[in-house]
Amino acid sequence: MDAWLKKSAEAPAGPPTKKLKREQSNASNENLSTSRLDTPPLKPLPESTLGEEDTGPSALEDESSEKSETEPETGTGIGTEDVHPSRRTAIESSLPEVKSDKEALEEYETFRASQGDEPDSAAARLNSRKWVRGKSSLYVDAFNLALDTVLDEESHLFDENERAIFDQWNRLSYEAQFLYVRLFLRKTSSWHRIARIGYHHDITDIGAAVKELQECHDHPKGSTATRITHPTAEADLDSSAQDQRVLGDSFTFADASEDFIYSIEEAASLLNLDELRTLAKDAKVHGKNKNDLIKSICKMSNQQASLFSMGLRRSNTVDSTGSPNTTTPDADSPGPDNRESPNRRKYFLNKILDTTGPCIRLSLPVFELFERVHLVFYRSTEWTEKSLTTIILAKISRRNFPQYIVSRSANIFASRDHLLEFEAAMRTQYAVDNILEFNGPVTETGFRKIIDIFEELYPRWQALIQEEQEKENRVYESGEGAYLRRLTPAHPYTRIIHKAAYVFGRLRDHRREHALLTELLEQRLFHLARRGAWYQRRALLEENYMYALEPDPSYKDVDTQKRHWKQIAITTCEAALEDRDCHLIYHYDIQKRLVKLERQLRIPKRLQHDFGHVRLQKPEEHYVEGIQLKKDSITSKLGRGPSTKTIWLDEAEGSGECSVEAMCLSWYRSQGWKGYHAEGGIIRTLFAYLFFDILFLYVPNVFQTAYQTCPLDLHTDAFYPTRASEINHRLVEIANGDAARIIAEVDTRERERRTCVVGLNWDYERADLLELATCFDGAALAAVCKVMAQEYGQRGGGIPDLILWRAEPERECMFAEVKSANDRLSDTQRLWIHVLTGAGIKVALCNAVAKEVREV
Repeated sequence: MDAWLKKSAEAPAGPPTKKLKREQSNASNENLSTSRLDTPPLKPLPESTLGEEDTGPSALEDESSEKSETEPETGTGIGTEDVHPSRRTAIESSLPEVKSDKEALEEYETFRASQGDEPDSAAARLNSRKWVRGKSSLYVDAFNLALDTVLDEESHLFDENERAIFDQWNRLSYEAQFLYVRLFLRKTSSWHRIARIGYHHDITDIGAAVKELQECHDHPKGSTATRITHPTAEADLDSSAQDQRVLGDSFTFADASEDFIYSIEEAASLLNLDELRTLAKDAKVHGKNKNDLIKSICKMSNQQASLFSMGLRRSNTVDSTGSPNTTTPDADSPGPDNRESPNRRKYFLNKILDTTGPCIRLSLPVFELFERVHLVFYRSTEWTEKSLTTIILAKISRRNFPQYIVSRSANIFASRDHLLEFEAAMRTQYAVDNILEFNGPVTETGFRKIIDIFEELYPRWQALIQEEQEKENRVYESGEGAYLRRLTPAHPYTRIIHKAAYVFGRLRDHRREHALLTELLEQRLFHLARRGAWYQRRALLEENYMYALEPDPSYKDVDTQKRHWKQIAITTCEAALEDRDCHLIYHYDIQKRLVKLERQLRIPKRLQHDFGHVRLQKPEEHYVEGIQLKKDSITSKLGRGPSTKTIWLDEAEGSGECSVEAMCLSWYRSQGWKGYHAEGGIIRTLFAYLFFDILFLYVPNVFQTAYQTCPLDLHTDAFYPTRASEINHRLVEIANGDAARIIAEVDTRERERRTCVVGLNWDYERADLLELATCFDGAALAAVCKVMAQEYGQRGGGIPDLILWRAEPERECMFAEVKSANDRLSDTQRLWIHVLTGAGIKVALCNAVAKEVREV
């Protein structure tokens, strides 16, 4: 390892400039046709990325605000790097940025090949396998690291049959393990055509690896079949589909197509469009697209087109009526027909299978078992290929990490039943999200299905809330349980209850919605970041609906009832503003509602609330003139059409080409301001300086490796309440003007080591940071830091483009959002403008105006 470290050089960091979002595509591999055996995954499929971190303002009326921005990656199908487009997971966010491309993987594998079979090496963990060039893989090493860690620490979570599978896994050859891991990382149990799998540089004999994975193994004698059920999420599975989830008397790591594909529709779904057209020509049928061709072929063979031909797959645990790919069968689609021709069906089935050749699919029970292993290892339902590899790449990188205590408890999941219930709860949560968010407009049937799920789990949720409250009172130290509770079934159940409240609102059952919101607010253990949205919605219901739904018998006329419930709404708003867990970003809207209600009730002026000290100031309007350049045929990366970025001349800096933000920054500098085009970069850097010690404070289970740049809970709603005392004390220090002192102390201690800390960019000059801190009003900087502490995961975007400051004629700080023609403020930008102006910080809308347009 020392030899490797000497060869590894830290990549030099560039200047603190704007980070451009990568524009990469998820290239489809038309040579790979798959038929998916779907189940609600522990991590939602990438194309329907779920914003699981509940730290943003997700009002019940606007569910879309829960979704986090996805970061596209490049994926090129089987045989290359199978990277799904998805947002960064908790483990990835906590580790440093490391190169993880093909070059990095080859470097690692060369390094592993150069190592001897040392007792403490990865080779020893993998049954003392000799590491030979071309026979070692970062993916297999990382996969086995997760498995070995879990079995060493938490083997009690798995029964005899499951441990037998792990034993058999360790007996597999390297190439069989490599093939399994690469297929497993695709996160779905799909059919893959063996002839087109690829990986020829890593697997010398594909056929032998496939045969080894498809070999049948018997469970130990005397053991009983293990049935893993997810009762709510799988209510619609037929018996044959449920049988595929059972660890019976025997098991295989992968299924063979000849043993499972018997229907034309499933076989035809493996063909690409050109192959289907050839088959359709032979069958003398026509169709506009793949689905139409499959239906026509099935109809011709007198076999009813089933759900497979319409984009759905076996074992789909989400109601088929809610699938976005579902199309209604034609009215003339045949039903059961006594005139079916077995010979014709057999002919076309054989013809299709001759075209595809043998196929492989990972066995679903074993697939889900390994998913469960990764759930336990990562303490999270969200993990990707990068989650596996980044830990090892971080370990061998030449970086300096902060000093903290690594803590990984082995009793997070108290028992196997606890783990299985949590897994089932996560699958149910995904099923609910799939109905509400990823299948287009929700129908009445979809809403009723959510209500049915809610009614089934509601009593269990109430019981779990009581159990967790007892743990909070008797077991956990102050704040310790906030992150651990995310790994209990009550956490996903609470999110489902939240969704159910939204559904009751859509169904106009406001009485039930109000009752649920009240119950959600009475608990202070789960989804604390949503409390502001719950208060907002409950106050709205009390203001507009509850007078008719729950009239007070003491009042006879409607107007008095309305006044009574508006008074209750005022109490709700006051409670929200006094609630320490109601995040700052909600305060402005709640204050507006409170003032409006007091005016409607004609409360005497002296008794009304006065929020003048936090009244928002409108952003200033600045106009900056410059010379815009227009180039012919400017396209974005990957040729996605014209780029929306404008090009300008920087007249103040040598008349070179620049972005509109750089042009405006030059103008402000000419007005005596200093500044950066940093968007959120400099705010995250200030936060890292000011909360350095608090970020790495000992909290159980949030530091699970020695190579983290932040705690695992930073991007969740557990970060702030777990450290509330320390954070609030630091905010007082900042408000009292100690920010520059804190920054100087951290910089003196850490700059030489360039310690890897989340958000901290060492390229900012120390003098600039200290001067900026003194130009900030202390209370204003504390308000910004509080928002970051409460919602770090959600507040990274939307910060104005430019941060500006000057020491003369007086110390002041200003943010400027740059807009060129036709630009509009996004919701996240408006929210940050509210936060900044509410804290008393000057904000400007800088409009770039082209005084001249040059064609180049």
